Amino acid sequence: MVKIGLISDTHSYLDDAVFKHFENCDEIWHAGDFGSIEVADRLAAFKPFKGVYGNIDGAEIRISHPENLRFKCENVDVWMTHIGGYPDRYSALVKPEIYTNPPQLFICGHSHILKVIYDKKISCLHLNPGAAGKQGWQKVRTLMRFSIDDDKIKDLQIIELGGK
Repeated sequence: MVKIGLISDTHSYLDDAVFKHFENCDEIWHAGDFGSIEVADRLAAFKPFKGVYGNIDGAEIRISHPENLRFKCENVDVWMTHIGGYPDRYSALVKPEIYTNPPQLFICGHSHILKVIYDKKISCLHLNPGAAGKQGWQKVRTLMRFSIDDDKIKDLQIIELGGK
């Protein structure tokens, strides 16, 4: 079993509470818009780390983190990208692949809207952890924790970090 801490849209701000909330996680995943390489470096120094770049991220982050990351965690096929849309409204960049070769878990950021949606058409769980940074229109900063155990995604928790 792997315990995951999921975060997105930090926009150069990393709340110290993130480290407390992710203390018992085995890995941290960031779904883009780091804002600065320091955010990625601090998270990577804390726990094993995966991340994708977002639309606001500069060359330094784009060199070290891909736009799309597809990998296996335990026996779950995971696809993480920053701008992915959501069921029935996937972005044009992911739409062809997601319908022909769907993952079991699709993670994106960008909207600053926390979402947990099961896409029945492709048997895929869609997660967007919302925004953990202070930039943007969200009223509450959020992140997620969950576990992957063999081929099961379970124990999903939504964590509110407070207002901006």
